[in-house]
Amino acid sequence: MKTLQNIYMLLILLTLSLSPLLASGTQELAEESFVYETIGPMGESPTSYSDISLMDKDVMNIKEGNYRAAILMHSSSDWTSAVIDGAKSMFSSLNIEVVAVTDAEMDPNKQRTDIETTLALKPDILITLVLDPVSGSVALKQAIEKGVKVVLISNLPNDFTHGVDYAGIVTDDLFQMGQATAEMIGESLGGKGDVALMYHDANYYVTNQRDKAVEAVLRRDYPEINIVAKKGIANPSDGDVIASAILTQYPSVDAIYAPWDTIAEGVVAGVRAAGKDNVGVFTMDLGANNAMDLVKGGNMKGMVADLPYVLGETLAKMGALSILDKETPAFVTVPAIKVDRDNIESHWKLSLNRDLPEDILKARK
Repeated sequence: MKTLQNIYMLLILLTLSLSPLLASGTQELAEESFVYETIGPMGESPTSYSDISLMDKDVMNIKEGNYRAAILMHSSSDWTSAVIDGAKSMFSSLNIEVVAVTDAEMDPNKQRTDIETTLALKPDILITLVLDPVSGSVALKQAIEKGVKVVLISNLPNDFTHGVDYAGIVTDDLFQMGQATAEMIGESLGGKGDVALMYHDANYYVTNQRDKAVEAVLRRDYPEINIVAKKGIANPSDGDVIASAILTQYPSVDAIYAPWDTIAEGVVAGVRAAGKDNVGVFTMDLGANNAMDLVKGGNMKGMVADLPYVLGETLAKMGALSILDKETPAFVTVPAIKVDRDNIESHWKLSLNRDLPEDILKARK
């Protein structure tokens, strides 16, 4: 096992040795073609979550319908729990019964099975984040054929048409998430230094957009920050190995960006193991382990979060409106917030609609 890990490390180091050549091409592409705003997967302009509302008459009609809903998530995390809680709360207020909540464990095959199994419970509304646009499309078409109203989180399945196959997509403001992360990195480094960027090495709309935004804003707004390494990551558990390889190849690195919370946990562990107390780690989405490292003054220096509880509420509203055959926008966004050691207590509550865990609160004080 140790030998395999060493071979993997050597392969990463070989890839990183080419990064200066790769980075220049990527920089030109980002500068020439990157759109500095969030747009939908089909080029849609975003609608704010605050514009999604139900009239009193709509609420009355929904309550009388005895409808059912299913919430089929892609994974489990503090973020997904908050989305589920928000959707459940809104559905409860509308007298809509939640008949299923599932976790696909980041497995497209399991997600397809979850969708097909849930259809036996005859939901009227189905909320999901599709992992694979091909298999997800096939499975969801079965639901659509049965008259189920589909509301999507973030990703668009293949060959889906708004208003026909789905009520709309609800997601975070992707550009704002990336911009806020880049700003936290820039402010932490005083506008100058060496940075390594990880990016999600998969065709995944949400993370792709966020990762590109981090790079584009750093290049545009912080000319004295050098992006010395870029490394794709497909398996979230590889964060520590890739971080270690980056630090070996580029010991001058001052900060590392990790695409999301789970990856960042490994990056923090890898940076700590390398004895690099001065290297800051920045990521998106909230998680207890990274929050604990942040409040203790560890390598985690900043996190950017959206509002998953509000996102869940909005998904439920979109589903309710679609049942009534009301027009719903194709692409809806919720805003991003910057989370640091000073504001983590209030912003944890704002994002997840839950109090900061007691152990983290005590460590902060």
